[in-house]
Amino acid sequence: EMSEMSERSKQNVAYGLAWSYYVGYLKIVLPRLKKSLEEFSRANPNVLTCRETWKLHILIPLSCDVYDDLEKADSNIQYLADLSETTLTRAGTKKRVYKHSLHTIRDEDKLWHCAVEYATPLQSLYAMSQDECAGFGREDRLEQAKLFYRTLEEILRGSKECAGTYRLIAYEDSGEAETHFLSREILWHLRQQRDEEYTVPQGNQLHHPATTLSTTELDLQISMSDLPQPLRSNCF
Repeated sequence: EMSEMSERSKQNVAYGLAWSYYVGYLKIVLPRLKKSLEEFSRANPNVLTCRETWKLHILIPLSCDVYDDLEKADSNIQYLADLSETTLTRAGTKKRVYKHSLHTIRDEDKLWHCAVEYATPLQSLYAMSQDECAGFGREDRLEQAKLFYRTLEEILRGSKECAGTYRLIAYEDSGEAETHFLSREILWHLRQQRDEEYTVPQGNQLHHPATTLSTTELDLQISMSDLPQPLRSNCF
């Protein structure tokens, strides 16, 4: 009965996607990321100058609007190069290739470089909301995107293998009028990582852009049992 109730309310969708994304992808690639970045840095010593940003920056737009080409999302983001590939035999596929792309993020006074990509399961959530057979509307998609973020954050927080190798960037899209919205979101996170080595004076608060979402703002009620609890969306 509980399984049927959960299935009818679609509470298992994002929960399962987050675990699949972690087990089938992030847990494989993140522990190898630092080595790939170090190899690239040795070959290109003047590119990845800020070690604090040597992480995979994972974009999580709550609209689930994912671009295949980041340059089309924001012209201030340009493809730079691919990191070294990881090749594994997985689920019957010989020599399955995993790799990340470095991008250049244009700031007003400098260029930043980082590994950045979308969380691909969001494409599934978006596709489900466009397919009548899924019975999955826009509001369902928003709730599931928030649940996906919170679940993934909890999973990664408890993962020793992935510690210090990622940065989740969850945000609300600002609309088509903001042509460089995405690059500003990424730049804010890059600057914050660069400045994390400095002690913030007691009582001071770091500025958060209005569209970047913190854990507190996405304080969804995630169950500690096998099934998620009903979502609470009063913060949006």
